[in-house]
Amino acid sequence: MRIPADYHPKDGLLAGKHILVTGAGDGIGRCAALTYARYGATVLLLGRSGHKLEAVYDAIETAGGQRPAIIEMDFASASEEAYASLAAGLTQAFPHLDGLLHNAGLLGDRHPIQSSGYATWCDVMQVNVNAQFLLTRHLLPHLQQAPRASILLTSSSLGRAGRAYWGAYAVSKFATEGFMQVLADELENTSNIRVNSLNPRATRTAMRRQAFPAEDPVKIPTPEDIMPAYLFLMGEDSAGITGKAFDAR
Repeated sequence: MRIPADYHPKDGLLAGKHILVTGAGDGIGRCAALTYARYGATVLLLGRSGHKLEAVYDAIETAGGQRPAIIEMDFASASEEAYASLAAGLTQAFPHLDGLLHNAGLLGDRHPIQSSGYATWCDVMQVNVNAQFLLTRHLLPHLQQAPRASILLTSSSLGRAGRAYWGAYAVSKFATEGFMQVLADELENTSNIRVNSLNPRATRTAMRRQAFPAEDPVKIPTPEDIMPAYLFLMGEDSAGITGKAFDAR
C-alpha cells in the first residue's frame, strides 16, 4: 500500500503523544525523531551512541520541541533484563506510550548463503528481529494505556521479494513482515494498538551508501522526503488501519 499522495499532516498532529524511536541517532530515525517533535510529540530517543542522541536532543530543544528523553542501548548485546528495565522506567516516567517506531537495523554482509558467516548472521537477526520482539513484548502493556497507539516496523522491498546475496538482511525483513502480520492479527480485536510496516525504499542514508557504494547519492531521496509517510502512520489519520505493508512513496 502507498500513503495518500495528497497527504498533508496538520500542525500539532502528534501533540500530547509520547513516541519511542529506535536508531534515533542517524538517518531515517534521526529525521523521524526531529519530525515527530516538530509536530508536537515528546520523543524518546533510543540508540547505541550517546553523543549522537545528545545531538538530536539538542536539535529538538533548539527548535522549541518538547523535551525529549535519551535511552542509550545496544541491541546487539542487550539482555532481556535490560528491556524489562527499560519498560519499567518508561512506565514510571510517562503515563502511556502512544507510538513505537522500530527503525534500528543492521545490514550485515552481502554474500551468497554458502559463504555467509554465522556470527554475522546472528548479529543481524539479533538487532533486526530479536530486538524488535523483545522491545515490543515489554512495551505492549504501556502502549495499551494509550487511547490509540501505533507500532511501525521498518521493512524493505527485500522483505517482500528475496534477492540473491542479501542473506541475513533480507531474511530479517521477511521476519519483520511476518511479525507485523502476526502481532496485528493478535491485537486487532483485543487492543487499541495498530501495527503496520513501512518500506522507506531507496533513501539517502549511511546504510544505503554501505550497500551501494557506487551509487550517486544526489539522485536518491532524502529522509526528509519520506516523512509524510512516517507522520501518517504514527498520527491519528491512520487510526483503524492495521496489518498493512506500506511503501513510503
